[in-house]
Amino acid sequence: MPAPARRRGIGGLVPVIEVAVLIAALLAVPVPVRADDGVGVPLTELGADTADDTADDRGGDDRAQRGTQAGSDTFQWGSTIVAAQQSGRFHDAGASGIAFATSADNGATWAKGLLPGLTTPGGGPYARVSDPSVAFDARHGVWLIASLALSDAGGLTGAAVLTSRSADGVTWDRPVTTAVAGGGDLDKPWIVCDNGAQSPFRGRCHVLYDDHADGNAIHLARSSDGGLTWEVTGTSATGIGGQPVVRPNGAVVVPYLGNDGRIRSVRSRDGGASWEESVLVAETQRHAVAGGLRAAPLPSAETDASGAVYVAWHDCRFQTDCGGNDIVLSRSATGASWSEAARVTSDGGDHFIPGLGVDRESAGDQARLALVYYRYPEALCTPATCRLTVAYTSSSNGGASWSPPLELAGPMSPGWLAATADGRMAGDYLSVSIVPGGSAFPAFAVAAAPAGGVLDVRTHTVTGGLPIMSGEPPTVARAAAIASGDPHPALPPTAR
Repeated sequence: MPAPARRRGIGGLVPVIEVAVLIAALLAVPVPVRADDGVGVPLTELGADTADDTADDRGGDDRAQRGTQAGSDTFQWGSTIVAAQQSGRFHDAGASGIAFATSADNGATWAKGLLPGLTTPGGGPYARVSDPSVAFDARHGVWLIASLALSDAGGLTGAAVLTSRSADGVTWDRPVTTAVAGGGDLDKPWIVCDNGAQSPFRGRCHVLYDDHADGNAIHLARSSDGGLTWEVTGTSATGIGGQPVVRPNGAVVVPYLGNDGRIRSVRSRDGGASWEESVLVAETQRHAVAGGLRAAPLPSAETDASGAVYVAWHDCRFQTDCGGNDIVLSRSATGASWSEAARVTSDGGDHFIPGLGVDRESAGDQARLALVYYRYPEALCTPATCRLTVAYTSSSNGGASWSPPLELAGPMSPGWLAATADGRMAGDYLSVSIVPGGSAFPAFAVAAAPAGGVLDVRTHTVTGGLPIMSGEPPTVARAAAIASGDPHPALPPTAR
């Protein structure tokens, strides 16, 4: 990705970026610092779609799009970080396979590959696969990647949730079936494991998914043997995009996007055996993301050492007339009630698809948070004029204030991304994992201009990671009146 040319500013001496920062300071509006404007944020490639396409033009709805990756998740434990993402994205749903990248030295070097036994190209039974998420079971010493298997028999449906297992994050077994559709249409799995030293359920892992054929009913499967066998429990919650987190006492809290378009959460206090009624996290207000981009308003959730749960999503309540989204954050001590949504980003434009990371050994007003997200500098753009960027911010005081935004990649045209039935797709998720006491490692898609009609979308992280800092509080750090945007928009029919 070439760096844009630098130009001279006032008196032929000051770069344009410095003028912009000076003006922003005077107006108390932060401007993202560009990674290629002297700050120097080198990127490391975590994956690329390298399938052999000599006998397959990979075009159209029934063929994967060559050169595409999307939808990363990551997890860190010990000195190991594992990332997983879709590779070879189809237009209508799913991908040809799930790629992984694993570092055994906290991000210094990476090994890469494809998970075996998922889809037919990898020796598996399924047509496509989607939505990977990563966890580590410390009690059983096993890495786990959950994914959604899609079948095209009699129509494309979410046929099963699968879990791939590995002792080292590099060599992976064929997947275990975690849940089957049984006539349903499954979507959006997400995995977490209970690693709490004092938890009565330590070593229990949980995989959430919803059943689109049953009104997006949310189910959770649990395993106590390192992901070899699973038991499914239903909940009364309905929605998509839930991300379970486990508190130190073994309670499981699941923030999700409800069928009513609000951010909600549901909780289990007995290790996933039974579930309480859902509670409201926040009313929502969202600006429709421009440029024909797929940007489902799914929450990103994490917990700290005290068991406090943090959830981030995009919301336009803090911008005049809902002119663009910001990333907002809510916090709960136990999952029973939630704080008012607080503004994280305040630099103008449109911000969406957040990936939140929390240092699991930090807590309270010293909790270390990291956030990666996509952004349009101009919210009211068109597919021809929109320029997508990736940005990062962090907090070392539990989200009370955030560091100045740092631009990691871009600008990219939406037309460089994989096409889907719901718009161009960089991914439904972003992710960032924090080495306890150390650096943050985000994972995100970066697109280059297509060459010869072939797309070029690869997954990257920041070489060496990023620091966790804080800055001035956002220009509006309290809840504001709901603006005149689109309240509680309907959920997409599917989001695979």
